[in-house]
Amino acid sequence: MYENFYSLSGKPFQLSPDARFFFNSSGHNRAMAYLRYGLRQGEGFIVITGGIGTGKTMLVSNLFNELHDDNVVAAQLVSTQINEDDVLRMISAAFGLAHENLSKAALLRNLEAFFRARRAEGRRVLLVVDEAQNLPQRAIEELRMLSNYQEDGQALLQSFLLGQLELKQTLQGPGMEQVRQRIIAGYHLRPLDRQELQAYVEHRLALVGWQNDPAISDAAFDAIFTSTGGVPRRVNTLCDRLMLFGSLEELHEFTDTHVLTVVEEMTQEIGRGDGASGESSGSGSAAAHGRASADRPGDLEGRVALLEQEVQQLRSTLARTRRLVKQAIMLQMDAEDEDDAL
Repeated sequence: MYENFYSLSGKPFQLSPDARFFFNSSGHNRAMAYLRYGLRQGEGFIVITGGIGTGKTMLVSNLFNELHDDNVVAAQLVSTQINEDDVLRMISAAFGLAHENLSKAALLRNLEAFFRARRAEGRRVLLVVDEAQNLPQRAIEELRMLSNYQEDGQALLQSFLLGQLELKQTLQGPGMEQVRQRIIAGYHLRPLDRQELQAYVEHRLALVGWQNDPAISDAAFDAIFTSTGGVPRRVNTLCDRLMLFGSLEELHEFTDTHVLTVVEEMTQEIGRGDGASGESSGSGSAAAHGRASADRPGDLEGRVALLEQEVQQLRSTLARTRRLVKQAIMLQMDAEDEDDAL
């Protein structure tokens, strides 16, 4: 919707990982360096951890985008809550092998045969496990056992593990010593700093043809950083809504006031932080206090303050309603344009 208003070729802040938008921050550059190092080594585990939304899945997307080498057969496994009995089945499925109604012994035979066949072709096998914090210790131990398959002193399978901080805690647990000995490099991905955040936003906008419309003030970037903590996924969510807000309000420059307005709307919608309940509780208490004060004879200032507060609330509600109506109209127009095109 806002792409047309700002003459952009696409959505700059989509949540789904797209290697085209990979931003080489200092942290992401270091993490990619470890992944590339692991590929050159051809053995062992590489472990990348990071908080929710810090860009771990984007690293995977960028890694696969770089794997033009036909000598590497790579598969991605997005881990959910699985046990050690399921992990071999899911790995088999990731590499396109038969996996249903097979015993553990049969799964292991098939995987070993697959690894050795690729080795005979002069190719290496790489398994990338995303959301690896969901793997229990026994499942990680199964991955270690698979890394025991070797030929001519070379491992037939290499694994990269990417996950939240809980993954590091799992690996530090008792019984994980043999796995830790196989880890050749590890890195913890941190959020963007203030300068990186601005470069990140401008990078994504530039990729869809942004020509400084809308302009974004330094104060607006400060507000975005404060509101998101530099976490890329949060930045994408906020900036996407900010662009929508700007198109509905027909803005061509964003200030910190605009950012905070959008943050407030998002907070009210999903009850985040103090949330709707906390805010309503606080404002309700203030309003009740105001009414109690205003009910006292002669308390003119209290009455005026209460009326001003209620007027401001009505203005906010009216502005929000106006934006929603404009959004509905623009959506309808987009739908009609698509119908005409068909």
